[in-house]
Amino acid sequence: MRIVITGGFGFLGRQVTSTLLGTRTYRGAPIDRLVLADRFVPPGSPEAADPLVEIVRGDLIDRLDEVFAEPVDVLIHLAAAVSAECEADFDLGMSANLDTTRALLEAARAQSAAGGPTPRLVFSSSVAVYGADPALPLPPVVSESTLPTPRSSYGIQKLVCEQLVADYTRRGFVDGRVARLMTVSVRPGKPNAAASGFLSGIIREPLAGLPAVCPVDPALRVALASPRRTVEAILRIAEVERGTGKGRLHGGLPVNLPALTVSVAEMLATLRRVAGDAVADLVAIAPDPDVEAIVGSWPSVFDNTRAAALGLEPNPSFESVVRDYIGDHPDAVVADTSLAAGRPNPGP
Repeated sequence: MRIVITGGFGFLGRQVTSTLLGTRTYRGAPIDRLVLADRFVPPGSPEAADPLVEIVRGDLIDRLDEVFAEPVDVLIHLAAAVSAECEADFDLGMSANLDTTRALLEAARAQSAAGGPTPRLVFSSSVAVYGADPALPLPPVVSESTLPTPRSSYGIQKLVCEQLVADYTRRGFVDGRVARLMTVSVRPGKPNAAASGFLSGIIREPLAGLPAVCPVDPALRVALASPRRTVEAILRIAEVERGTGKGRLHGGLPVNLPALTVSVAEMLATLRRVAGDAVADLVAIAPDPDVEAIVGSWPSVFDNTRAAALGLEPNPSFESVVRDYIGDHPDAVVADTSLAAGRPNPGP
């Protein structure tokens, strides 16, 4: 069993890798090789030292011969240029997202045509495939049957890739699955170039004692999923069998991952309740029309029926998301959250 994760040293890639290295199995079978493909490998990465791990370093489109040097059984495609950088640099988005994904699909097709295994491919798409077109407004609740009308280059690129995965699957070149990710919050580490990055930053930075800027009207409602729930969903979609009935992947539609709907104001109120006024006051409201135009075009309320049929559920509350982050990353939190977390306050 050889599994490839593109973007293997990105945030989600490392989370998926950690889970697989913890079990060392896929659908009950032992993993023989876990290939992490990425442009950059952080020095001292514990994943790199694991004997199960093989690293392919460099631009993915230039390293596909190495990725497919041995048969690939499962391919989890997480590598991508993110929303704001795609809007700022059209050519980057087209190359990193569309051209690379098509080349990856062609390499998988060639493996099948040569008599190798038909790879099971999981493509990480995005809520950004939806958009509020003035001539065709979104319904109050969005499902997989809602027509996607992206309002950003990133969303367009993801939607085109979804359709390619669907056609390569229809023709039997790959066994493709599309997971439409909600905005992941709270992400640890440094800010990235995603337009939605502030939805982590307005929690992560204040908890670390740092100022943060909220670039949208706090009344804006958004659809979120915690890192834990997102990784759980990606792996579930990778493992589930096709067919009808409960717990199986039915039809060719993508799966919208479970969404927690919350307003930015509610997120900030949760931060205040969990960490106190001094921490919450580190967030400044400074609207950015470019960010608002992208994030504000995304739907916030989703029908989670299709995900629920696979056993996937949204986070119960944003407070649970914040508590998960505090529990998972205690070294990144300087704020005193002991009272809110239900522990005795040690005092001065």
